[in-house]
Amino acid sequence: MAKPKLNLATDPRVPEKFKSYPKAVRQKMQALRKIVIETAKEIDDIDSLEETLKWGEPSFLTTHGSTLRMDWKPKKPDQYAMYFKCTSRLVETFREVYPDTFSFDGKRAIVFQLNDDVPVKELKQCIEATLRYHHVKKHPTLEI
Repeated sequence: MAKPKLNLATDPRVPEKFKSYPKAVRQKMQALRKIVIETAKEIDDIDSLEETLKWGEPSFLTTHGSTLRMDWKPKKPDQYAMYFKCTSRLVETFREVYPDTFSFDGKRAIVFQLNDDVPVKELKQCIEATLRYHHVKKHPTLEI
């Protein structure tokens, strides 16, 4: 049986936020957005994804997941990041599974430099763990 189509609900403020980024950053942020949506479409137990703004940052929510945010800040113009709930085990697990693949900011973010090649396969595994967090949080490596 085919997986049902993903219901993507996008807050109208989100496209405006993407338009506010400098062009080079916008392309990187849109690429991250595409990876998140592609990943959600591939997960059998996710049938809806909410795209909204949390703390002014593009964010994704699912019924059984943890909030996933992303943003670029003018204070650090050469980098952008994907943010995770710092009280979860997400970033500490990503750091354990992918110690040499990603750069991290404490327990809250995977950080990318604007000139980085994003390791898509590994990032999709991190995104899946986030979007399914309440189903996988008892597993030692979050099923990664």
